[in-house]
Amino acid sequence: MSEQIEKVKCLIIGSGPSGYTAAIYAARANMNPVLYQGMQPGGQLTTTNEVENFPGYPDGVTGPEMMEQLEKQAKRFNTDVRNGWVTKVDFSGPVHKVWIEDKKEIHADTIIISTGASAKYLGLPSEQHYLKMGGGVSACAVCDGFFYRNQETVIVGAGDSACEEAHYLSNICKKVTMLVRKDFRASKIMAERVKNTPNIEILYNTETEEVLGENDLVTGVRVKNNVTGETKVIPCTGFFVAIGHQPNTEIFKPYLNMDEVGYIINVPGTSKTNVPGVFVSGDAADKNYRQAITAAGTGCMAALDAERYLAAKGH
Repeated sequence: MSEQIEKVKCLIIGSGPSGYTAAIYAARANMNPVLYQGMQPGGQLTTTNEVENFPGYPDGVTGPEMMEQLEKQAKRFNTDVRNGWVTKVDFSGPVHKVWIEDKKEIHADTIIISTGASAKYLGLPSEQHYLKMGGGVSACAVCDGFFYRNQETVIVGAGDSACEEAHYLSNICKKVTMLVRKDFRASKIMAERVKNTPNIEILYNTETEEVLGENDLVTGVRVKNNVTGETKVIPCTGFFVAIGHQPNTEIFKPYLNMDEVGYIINVPGTSKTNVPGVFVSGDAADKNYRQAITAAGTGCMAALDAERYLAAKGH
Protein backbone atom coordinates (compact mmCIF):
# COMPACT_ATOMS: atom_id res chain seq x y z
CA MET A 1 0.00 0.00 0.00
CA SER A 2 2.74 2.48 0.93
CA GLU A 3 5.89 2.86 -1.13
CA GLN A 4 7.93 4.18 1.73
CA ILE A 5 7.23 4.93 5.37
CA GLU A 6 8.24 8.39 6.56
CA LYS A 7 9.23 8.79 10.20
CA VAL A 8 8.56 12.14 11.89
CA LYS A 9 9.00 13.46 15.41
CA CYS A 10 5.85 15.60 15.47
CA LEU A 11 2.93 15.44 13.05
CA ILE A 12 0.28 18.17 13.17
CA ILE A 13 -3.04 17.39 11.52
CA GLY A 14 -4.93 20.55 10.55
CA SER A 15 -4.07 24.17 9.91
CA GLY A 16 -6.31 26.60 11.79
CA PRO A 17 -5.02 28.87 14.57
CA SER A 18 -4.43 25.85 16.82
CA GLY A 19 -2.46 23.87 14.22
CA TYR A 20 -0.23 26.76 13.22
CA THR A 21 0.37 27.83 16.84
CA ALA A 22 1.31 24.26 17.74
CA ALA A 23 3.69 24.30 14.75
CA ILE A 24 5.35 27.55 15.84
CA TYR A 25 6.02 26.18 19.35
CA ALA A 26 7.04 22.71 18.16
CA ALA A 27 9.40 24.10 15.52
CA ARG A 28 11.10 26.42 18.00
CA ALA A 29 11.62 23.42 20.30
CA ASN A 30 13.49 21.58 17.51
CA MET A 31 10.71 19.02 17.03
CA ASN A 32 10.82 19.45 13.22
CA PRO A 33 7.03 19.41 12.88
CA VAL A 34 5.28 18.30 9.70
CA LEU A 35 1.87 19.93 9.27
CA TYR A 36 -0.82 18.72 6.88
CA GLN A 37 -3.28 21.50 6.07
CA GLY A 38 -6.32 19.28 5.57
CA MET A 39 -9.41 19.74 3.44
CA GLN A 40 -9.80 23.42 4.38
CA PRO A 41 -6.35 25.02 4.64
CA GLY A 42 -6.55 27.70 7.31
CA GLY A 43 -9.73 26.22 8.80
CA GLN A 44 -12.98 28.02 9.64
CA LEU A 45 -11.32 31.43 9.78
CA THR A 46 -10.86 31.42 6.02
CA THR A 47 -14.64 31.92 5.74
CA THR A 48 -14.54 34.86 8.16
CA ASN A 49 -14.33 38.25 6.56
CA GLU A 50 -13.26 40.42 9.45
CA VAL A 51 -11.50 39.35 12.67
CA GLU A 52 -11.58 42.20 15.17
CA ASN A 53 -11.27 40.35 18.48
CA PHE A 54 -7.84 38.71 18.14
CA PRO A 55 -5.34 40.56 20.35
CA GLY A 56 -2.59 42.41 18.51
CA TYR A 57 -4.63 43.56 15.53
CA PRO A 58 -5.85 47.03 16.52
CA ASP A 59 -7.34 47.66 13.07
CA GLY A 60 -8.72 44.13 12.62
CA VAL A 61 -7.63 41.63 10.01
CA THR A 62 -9.40 39.38 7.53
CA GLY A 63 -9.56 35.66 8.37
CA PRO A 64 -7.59 34.53 5.28
CA GLU A 65 -4.92 37.21 5.87
CA MET A 66 -4.46 36.13 9.48
CA MET A 67 -4.07 32.49 8.42
CA GLU A 68 -1.45 33.46 5.82
CA GLN A 69 0.50 35.31 8.50
CA LEU A 70 0.30 32.34 10.90
CA GLU A 71 1.45 29.99 8.14
CA LYS A 72 4.36 32.31 7.31
CA GLN A 73 5.35 32.43 10.98
CA ALA A 74 5.26 28.61 11.26
CA LYS A 75 7.38 28.30 8.10
CA ARG A 76 9.87 30.87 9.40
CA PHE A 77 10.87 28.32 12.05
CA ASN A 78 11.05 25.57 9.40
CA THR A 79 7.70 23.86 9.88
CA ASP A 80 7.19 21.53 6.93
CA VAL A 81 3.72 22.70 5.78
CA ARG A 82 2.14 20.33 3.28
CA ASN A 83 -1.04 20.08 1.24
CA GLY A 84 -3.12 16.97 1.78
CA TRP A 85 -5.33 15.37 4.35
CA VAL A 86 -5.30 12.34 6.62
CA THR A 87 -7.64 9.53 5.59
CA LYS A 88 -6.79 6.85 8.14
CA VAL A 89 -4.93 6.40 11.42
CA ASP A 90 -3.81 3.50 13.57
CA PHE A 91 -3.12 4.35 17.21
CA SER A 92 -3.32 0.77 18.46
CA GLY A 93 0.40 0.18 18.94
CA PRO A 94 3.40 2.09 20.29
CA VAL A 95 3.96 3.64 16.84
CA HIS A 96 1.36 6.18 15.72
CA LYS A 97 0.54 5.43 12.09
CA VAL A 98 -1.16 7.87 9.76
CA TRP A 99 -2.07 7.62 6.08
CA ILE A 100 -2.23 10.66 3.81
CA GLU A 101 -4.90 10.37 1.10
CA ASP A 102 -4.75 6.54 1.41
CA LYS A 103 -1.28 6.51 -0.17
CA LYS A 104 1.55 7.81 1.98
CA GLU A 105 2.23 6.23 5.37
CA ILE A 106 3.77 8.25 8.20
CA HIS A 107 4.97 7.00 11.58
CA ALA A 108 5.02 9.78 14.17
CA ASP A 109 6.47 9.92 17.69
CA THR A 110 3.86 12.53 18.60
CA ILE A 111 0.67 13.68 16.93
CA ILE A 112 -1.23 16.92 17.47
CA ILE A 113 -4.81 16.82 16.23
CA SER A 114 -6.04 20.26 15.13
CA THR A 115 -8.78 19.22 12.73
CA GLY A 116 -11.34 21.69 14.07
CA ALA A 117 -15.09 21.57 13.65
CA SER A 118 -17.47 22.63 10.91
CA ALA A 119 -20.52 24.76 11.60
CA LYS A 120 -23.75 23.20 10.43
CA TYR A 121 -25.78 25.31 8.02
CA LEU A 122 -29.31 25.00 6.69
CA GLY A 123 -27.96 24.38 3.19
CA LEU A 124 -30.14 26.94 1.38
CA PRO A 125 -28.51 28.35 -1.79
CA SER A 126 -29.33 31.92 -0.64
CA GLU A 127 -27.75 31.25 2.78
CA GLN A 128 -24.56 29.90 1.19
CA HIS A 129 -24.42 32.84 -1.24
CA TYR A 130 -24.42 35.51 1.49
CA LEU A 131 -22.11 33.40 3.65
CA LYS A 132 -19.49 33.38 0.86
CA MET A 133 -19.98 37.10 0.21
CA GLY A 134 -19.51 37.86 3.90
CA GLY A 135 -22.56 40.10 3.73
CA GLY A 136 -24.75 39.03 6.62
CA VAL A 137 -24.74 35.26 7.25
CA SER A 138 -22.74 33.91 10.17
CA ALA A 139 -22.52 30.88 12.45
CA CYS A 140 -20.86 32.77 15.30
CA ALA A 141 -22.62 35.55 17.18
CA VAL A 142 -19.63 36.15 19.46
CA CYS A 143 -17.38 36.63 16.40
CA ASP A 144 -19.69 38.74 14.25
CA GLY A 145 -22.44 40.19 16.46
CA PHE A 146 -20.53 43.45 16.88
CA PHE A 147 -20.97 44.27 13.17
CA TYR A 148 -24.76 44.41 13.70
CA ARG A 149 -24.94 46.71 16.69
CA ASN A 150 -28.22 48.61 16.86
CA GLN A 151 -29.54 46.62 13.90
CA GLU A 152 -32.16 43.87 13.55
CA THR A 153 -30.99 40.27 13.31
CA VAL A 154 -32.48 36.80 12.95
CA ILE A 155 -31.10 33.64 14.56
CA VAL A 156 -32.05 30.03 13.78
CA GLY A 157 -31.79 27.31 16.42
CA ALA A 158 -33.49 25.77 19.43
CA GLY A 159 -30.71 24.45 21.67
CA ASP A 160 -28.66 25.94 24.50
CA SER A 161 -26.04 27.49 22.25
CA ALA A 162 -28.76 29.12 20.09
CA CYS A 163 -30.28 30.64 23.25
CA GLU A 164 -26.86 31.77 24.42
CA GLU A 165 -26.09 33.40 21.05
CA ALA A 166 -29.55 35.03 20.89
CA HIS A 167 -29.03 36.47 24.35
CA TYR A 168 -25.56 37.68 23.38
CA LEU A 169 -27.00 39.40 20.29
CA SER A 170 -29.79 40.98 22.33
CA ASN A 171 -27.18 43.06 24.18
CA ILE A 172 -25.83 44.43 20.89
CA CYS A 173 -28.75 44.49 18.46
CA LYS A 174 -31.94 46.51 18.45
CA LYS A 175 -34.05 43.41 17.90
CA VAL A 176 -33.41 39.67 17.64
CA THR A 177 -35.94 37.31 16.06
CA MET A 178 -35.38 33.69 17.00
CA LEU A 179 -36.66 31.03 14.62
CA VAL A 180 -37.48 27.74 16.36
CA ARG A 181 -38.55 24.90 14.06
CA LYS A 182 -40.79 23.17 16.62
CA ASP A 183 -40.10 23.90 20.27
CA PHE A 184 -37.03 24.59 22.41
CA ARG A 185 -34.54 21.77 22.93
CA ALA A 186 -32.64 24.03 25.29
CA SER A 187 -32.47 23.61 29.05
CA LYS A 188 -35.29 25.30 30.94
CA ILE A 189 -33.04 28.01 32.36
CA MET A 190 -31.68 29.01 28.93
CA ALA A 191 -35.13 28.98 27.31
CA GLU A 192 -36.50 31.15 30.14
CA ARG A 193 -33.67 33.60 29.72
CA VAL A 194 -34.51 34.32 26.06
CA LYS A 195 -38.25 34.35 26.73
CA ASN A 196 -37.69 37.04 29.35
CA THR A 197 -35.49 39.24 27.16
CA PRO A 198 -37.70 42.09 25.86
CA ASN A 199 -35.96 42.58 22.49
CA ILE A 200 -35.98 38.87 21.54
CA GLU A 201 -39.05 37.70 19.64
CA ILE A 202 -39.44 33.92 19.40
CA LEU A 203 -41.28 32.41 16.45
CA TYR A 204 -42.14 28.75 17.04
CA ASN A 205 -42.91 26.20 14.27
CA THR A 206 -41.01 28.45 11.90
CA GLU A 207 -38.57 27.51 9.13
CA THR A 208 -36.39 29.60 6.86
CA GLU A 209 -37.35 29.51 3.19
CA GLU A 210 -34.90 32.05 1.80
CA VAL A 211 -32.35 34.63 2.86
CA LEU A 212 -33.11 37.86 0.97
CA GLY A 213 -30.70 40.60 0.04
CA GLU A 214 -29.42 43.27 -2.30
CA ASN A 215 -25.90 43.73 -3.67
CA ASP A 216 -24.50 40.87 -1.59
CA LEU A 217 -25.92 42.26 1.67
CA VAL A 218 -28.72 40.61 3.63
CA THR A 219 -31.94 42.66 3.88
CA GLY A 220 -34.35 40.07 5.29
CA VAL A 221 -35.50 36.48 5.61
CA ARG A 222 -38.59 34.79 4.22
CA VAL A 223 -39.96 32.30 6.74
CA LYS A 224 -42.79 29.82 6.80
CA ASN A 225 -44.95 28.61 9.68
CA ASN A 226 -44.85 24.82 9.31
CA VAL A 227 -48.23 24.40 11.03
CA THR A 228 -50.33 27.07 9.27
CA GLY A 229 -48.31 27.26 6.03
CA GLU A 230 -48.27 31.04 6.30
CA THR A 231 -45.15 32.83 4.97
CA LYS A 232 -43.79 36.27 5.84
CA VAL A 233 -40.69 38.39 5.41
CA ILE A 234 -38.69 39.53 8.45
CA PRO A 235 -36.43 42.52 7.76
CA CYS A 236 -32.89 42.07 9.11
CA THR A 237 -29.28 42.80 8.23
CA GLY A 238 -27.76 39.73 9.92
CA PHE A 239 -28.78 36.07 9.74
CA PHE A 240 -27.19 33.79 12.36
CA VAL A 241 -27.27 30.00 12.17
CA ALA A 242 -26.94 28.23 15.53
CA ILE A 243 -27.86 24.64 14.79
CA GLY A 244 -24.64 23.10 16.02
CA HIS A 245 -21.13 22.15 14.95
CA GLN A 246 -19.68 18.88 13.77
CA PRO A 247 -16.11 18.19 14.94
CA ASN A 248 -13.91 16.79 12.16
CA THR A 249 -12.83 13.75 14.16
CA GLU A 250 -14.49 10.76 12.47
CA ILE A 251 -11.22 8.98 11.54
CA PHE A 252 -10.01 9.00 15.16
CA LYS A 253 -13.17 7.36 16.56
CA PRO A 254 -11.80 3.81 16.92
CA TYR A 255 -8.93 5.01 19.14
CA LEU A 256 -9.79 8.21 21.01
CA ASN A 257 -12.37 8.91 23.71
CA MET A 258 -15.05 11.28 22.44
CA ASP A 259 -18.36 12.66 23.60
CA GLU A 260 -21.62 11.74 21.87
CA VAL A 261 -21.20 14.50 19.25
CA GLY A 262 -17.60 13.57 18.40
CA TYR A 263 -15.56 16.13 20.38
CA ILE A 264 -12.31 14.55 21.54
CA ILE A 265 -12.10 14.31 25.34
CA ASN A 266 -8.83 15.64 26.72
CA VAL A 267 -7.40 15.19 30.19
CA PRO A 268 -8.64 18.36 31.97
CA GLY A 269 -6.07 21.15 32.03
CA THR A 270 -3.95 19.47 29.36
CA SER A 271 -4.10 18.60 25.65
CA LYS A 272 -3.57 14.89 26.33
CA THR A 273 -5.94 12.28 24.91
CA ASN A 274 -6.37 8.70 26.14
CA VAL A 275 -3.57 7.60 23.76
CA PRO A 276 -0.07 8.51 25.01
CA GLY A 277 1.72 10.74 22.49
CA VAL A 278 -1.50 11.91 20.84
CA PHE A 279 -2.62 15.43 21.74
CA VAL A 280 -5.59 17.57 20.74
CA SER A 281 -6.03 21.31 20.30
CA GLY A 282 -8.62 23.76 19.05
CA ASP A 283 -12.23 23.11 18.10
CA ALA A 284 -11.80 19.34 17.72
CA ALA A 285 -12.03 19.27 21.53
CA ASP A 286 -13.64 22.62 22.37
CA LYS A 287 -17.41 22.96 22.15
CA ASN A 288 -17.64 25.84 24.61
CA TYR A 289 -15.55 28.73 23.36
CA ARG A 290 -14.69 28.06 19.70
CA GLN A 291 -12.62 31.23 19.31
CA ALA A 292 -9.39 31.74 17.36
CA ILE A 293 -7.62 32.94 20.51
CA THR A 294 -8.63 29.91 22.62
CA ALA A 295 -7.70 27.57 19.75
CA ALA A 296 -4.26 29.20 19.53
CA GLY A 297 -3.83 28.81 23.29
CA THR A 298 -4.54 25.09 23.18
CA GLY A 299 -2.20 24.76 20.18
CA CYS A 300 0.57 26.10 22.40
CA MET A 301 -0.43 23.65 25.17
CA ALA A 302 -0.37 20.69 22.75
CA ALA A 303 3.14 21.53 21.50
CA LEU A 304 4.45 21.91 25.07
CA ASP A 305 2.77 18.64 26.12
CA ALA A 306 4.25 16.86 23.08
CA GLU A 307 7.71 18.26 23.84
CA ARG A 308 7.53 17.05 27.46
CA TYR A 309 6.31 13.65 26.30
CA LEU A 310 9.33 13.31 23.97
CA ALA A 311 11.74 14.55 26.67
CA ALA A 312 10.44 11.94 29.12
CA LYS A 313 11.01 9.27 26.47
CA GLY A 314 14.56 10.49 26.00
CA HIS A 315 14.07 11.79 22.44
